[in-house]
Amino acid sequence: MRETYSPQEVESEVQAMWKDKDVYRAKEDAVDANGHPKPKFYVCSMLPYPSGKLHMGHVRNYTLNDVMYRFHRMKGYNVMTPMGWDAFGLPAENAALAKKVQPAAWTYSNIADMKAQMEPLGLAFDWSREVATCKPEYYRWNQWLFLKMLEKGIAYRKTQIVNWDPVDKTVLANEQVIEGRGWRSGAIVEKREIPGYYLGITQYAQELLDDIKTLDGWPEQVRRMQEHWIGRSEGVTLCFPYELAGEKKRLSVYTTRADTLMGVTFVAIAAEHPLASYLTKNRPDLQAFIAECAKGGVSEADMAAMEKKGVPTGFYVEHPLTGEPVEVWIANYVLMGYGEGAVMAVPAHDERDFAFAKKFGLPIKQVVAVDGETFSTDAWQEWYGDKTRETHLVNSGEFDGLSMHDAIDAIAAKLASKGLGQKEVKFRLRDWGISRQRYWGTPIPMINCPHCGPVPVPEKDLPVVLPEDLVPDGSGNPLTKCDAWKNVKCPKCGADAERETDTMDTFVDSSWYFQRYCSPDCTTAMVDKRADYWMPMDQYIGGIEHAVLHLLYARFWTKVMRDFGLVKYDEPFKNLFTQGMLMAECYYRDMPDGHRRWYYPDEVEVQFDDKARPVGAISKEDGEPVVLGGIEKMSKSKCNVVEPRDIINKFGADTARSFVMFAGPPDQSAAWSNSGAEGTFRFLRRIWNWAYAHQTHLNNAQEASTSEGFSHEARHLRREIHSCLKQADYDYSRMQYNTVVSACMKMFNAIDGFKGTESEGGKAALKEAASILLRTLYPIAPHITTALWKELGFIAIEGDLIDAKWPEVSEDAIKADELTLVCQVNGKLRGSITVSAEASEDEIRAAALSNPDVKKFVGDLPVRRVIIVKQKLVNVVAK
Repeated sequence: MRETYSPQEVESEVQAMWKDKDVYRAKEDAVDANGHPKPKFYVCSMLPYPSGKLHMGHVRNYTLNDVMYRFHRMKGYNVMTPMGWDAFGLPAENAALAKKVQPAAWTYSNIADMKAQMEPLGLAFDWSREVATCKPEYYRWNQWLFLKMLEKGIAYRKTQIVNWDPVDKTVLANEQVIEGRGWRSGAIVEKREIPGYYLGITQYAQELLDDIKTLDGWPEQVRRMQEHWIGRSEGVTLCFPYELAGEKKRLSVYTTRADTLMGVTFVAIAAEHPLASYLTKNRPDLQAFIAECAKGGVSEADMAAMEKKGVPTGFYVEHPLTGEPVEVWIANYVLMGYGEGAVMAVPAHDERDFAFAKKFGLPIKQVVAVDGETFSTDAWQEWYGDKTRETHLVNSGEFDGLSMHDAIDAIAAKLASKGLGQKEVKFRLRDWGISRQRYWGTPIPMINCPHCGPVPVPEKDLPVVLPEDLVPDGSGNPLTKCDAWKNVKCPKCGADAERETDTMDTFVDSSWYFQRYCSPDCTTAMVDKRADYWMPMDQYIGGIEHAVLHLLYARFWTKVMRDFGLVKYDEPFKNLFTQGMLMAECYYRDMPDGHRRWYYPDEVEVQFDDKARPVGAISKEDGEPVVLGGIEKMSKSKCNVVEPRDIINKFGADTARSFVMFAGPPDQSAAWSNSGAEGTFRFLRRIWNWAYAHQTHLNNAQEASTSEGFSHEARHLRREIHSCLKQADYDYSRMQYNTVVSACMKMFNAIDGFKGTESEGGKAALKEAASILLRTLYPIAPHITTALWKELGFIAIEGDLIDAKWPEVSEDAIKADELTLVCQVNGKLRGSITVSAEASEDEIRAAALSNPDVKKFVGDLPVRRVIIVKQKLVNVVAK
């Protein structure tokens, strides 16, 4: 055994052993020592985008995954934890554009780099199941299922309103539009209607909502976010009749507040509404406003944040109940893609309508009242639209006095009798538009024929392989210029045709990769029967930022696969854990040209006060002050990223793993600290040094299984160790790994302070303690514990540590051999006594009455009673 702890050498040797034995390869037919099938456990972290660089935030996430793998394997489970790469997407195109390289080459290089950075951490990934979503053998199944959904009407084509960058000639996500301009080109963004493909996730809206109730292993916050995003509402679709060019028509509106119908003072329609298009003919003023709206966003968030603007059309529709004329306005806060593209405006009881009406001087008519509240048009008050207050209708004719729900029912019935409305359930959720005018993504397997229209690629011709040798030049999707790939024959009529050049949204790739891990080598289907063994996943780990879209799409995709007979389960993830972010100190200086320069930690020298608190910093480059920027999320842009290879080279992987677990509860943000990492390294080094000093008698000792005949010191050691083990066992089960590290530190302090090694019982207790410590610490620091397990002789008894059994808590060992009981005289604390844990009540009574403090306060008073509360106190009643 080495005298000194060298983490790099230890970790290299242990990892070589793991690799040689292929210890992480998961098999479906694993059995225990008795030949019985092991229960399965599938734990998986959300697959990363191959950006090229790992930081300690990644290490925290993957270590959580790894700790759970190792703990459950010791508990007797057949565990799988795979890894892959979310490899398609815009970042690769942007990097390729900047570096003038192929996105494929950039992506594959980054995958190799990140995999190389992961390997020194000793993560228990089954690399035989590795998936890269940019590989044809993976995305062919995206294409296959899309075609199956097309056959069943789940996938379909329609026009969509998008943000269009006229310089880059591409669609932009809402987040890429900054103050109305493209984030890269700076061009004024336009709204355009272009054809695209959609997946009918709304066909599953009710099931997606209902099944949230079954996800009791998910954080409540995430379940609420999904419920809100799906957004089920019960309302009324009603019509405002109008006549146009001699033809009778109807303007449809959906509302959840039909009780306020008598308070409508205008109707607002989206700029893209067909009626708006008609009304703008020969109206330059309206055309200018619609052109202005075309530069706005296309999301609900955009609508909520933007200044409310509108123009009156001078056109009127009829109120469906009164027949009175209601003016139509075109407003920028109404989205064509949501609802019917029109809203009935009730300024008195809708905050947005109220602001709009106040701005343009439109009528505000109260129709809902709350007893004890006074209505005013001077300013908005929350109770005006509060559904939780008990309301009744006013100024509503025959409906006056009705409560909200009674009024909705009555008004809906009246509308139905006139053929102008009906009750409906609607969802906030919208169908998933998957068409992206991008190159680096899954090709949509369609061929556009001038005679036949869009034609599906025949299944035998899948996959439609994306050419990997193209280099984006900033002038739009390079697939549109790749004639060799684009030009094909129509599979239906044989005429010249063109492939669809749009590619799929990358959320498609991440919607089912975790199922492909189960059968990555299957060539005949998306998944095979192995998916029914591993799925549903037992534990999914990832960031809260994926709480809605990724998880919702994954749930939808799973249900579609189920309906096509590919899988047998309804939900993909039994349990979900959302880890907190890793934070780090940042430093900056405001430069004369107005930009802010950020400094890496090793570029500054921090100054501390006499209590070791940071009070300032200077740049090592010029000695001038820099600003302490505080603790922020690790980010390359702020230069506060701590790279794992730097920590591993200095302290080793076990220190990196142990500290990111110890830094704080895994579900909360935690701050990286170099001094904290150094402290963790010293803890591991102390364990190594202790093992080196005690290796001889530990190798020769027998491990304890009982405290019978042991000295008081040996029994105390066993009690401390098993008490810590009990806490650690509980904390492992609830993923509170920071307190597991604390428990291991307490264990080691008890071991290090043990002085009773002269007796055989003392040696046996110490050997048992070392065995328990190594097994308890192993999931978090697997290299040093594996090495010491071998050096201290445990491998000869129980085999490799990776397959050792989790230690069992001995309740007998936890029992105290002595008890300290509080002593009271007439209910007041007067002292304490220490007695044997097996002492009888007579012995406890005698010890209490002979205690000097008790005798002092009893004095000459006669003792009436001695009340003993088991294992807690003795109360002497003397009067």
